[in-house]
Amino acid sequence: MSDCTHDCENCTANCNDREKTSMLEPMNAYSNIRKVIAVISGKGGVGKSLVTGLMAVLSQRRGFKTAILDADITGPSIPSMFGLKEQALGNEAGIVPAFTKTGIEVMSINLLLPDATDPVVWRGPVIAGAVKQFWTDVVWNEVDYMFVDMPPGTGDVPLTVFQSLPVNWVVVVTSPQELVGMVVEKAVKMAGLLNKPVLGLVENMSYIECPDCGKKLYPFGESRLEETASRLNIPHTARIPINPKLAGACDKGLVELFEGTWLDKLADDLFQS
Repeated sequence: MSDCTHDCENCTANCNDREKTSMLEPMNAYSNIRKVIAVISGKGGVGKSLVTGLMAVLSQRRGFKTAILDADITGPSIPSMFGLKEQALGNEAGIVPAFTKTGIEVMSINLLLPDATDPVVWRGPVIAGAVKQFWTDVVWNEVDYMFVDMPPGTGDVPLTVFQSLPVNWVVVVTSPQELVGMVVEKAVKMAGLLNKPVLGLVENMSYIECPDCGKKLYPFGESRLEETASRLNIPHTARIPINPKLAGACDKGLVELFEGTWLDKLADDLFQS
């Protein structure tokens, strides 16, 4: 077709090239996942897993059936953030995900290892294959919003997720440093090359709020979040401060108890799209 966008998962045309171009993996027969949101970053250490966890908690609090697919195979942190320690089990239908205290479904490589500290020393194709299996072999049940916690960068696994899973939207996580702003642009451009719309840009460690007077201090310099979002045509933004209570909750596996309105506006926009 002359007007083909090569985005088969979002196209309704029944053309001859559909089977040739689509690389989507089949969903588990017992799963029904309505929307998939990928959370990405250009580099590690900016809080991508934190944003994934917080957005999933907000989704669950608003009454949506929520799941997290932890695609960061070599550096999984989602189970620890939610206090999940038991191993995932399987049955004739597939692998059964773990459930958090509030009912969020989670699948992570750490739920399959004998010890959570065991390293995953695998090459790229094997890691990518594991991510695909988290989609095809896990019994996800009824899910309104699935959040995929991606590894940093633009390598094998992010490419596998974008090509193999029907990603509807992308949320990009960054921090205020200028260098990080440059590498996050790479992640945004990758999403664009694969026809995945970026709906939100989240700046983590954006500021410190004085506990006495409430004044906001910017240890990494004044934020350029809106300027960056405008330049990259990203419609929604959010800022998360450096917050010891939030960090402590994550360390204790109690992220579901977090209090804060930092992502509420982004959640309003995301869950209505």
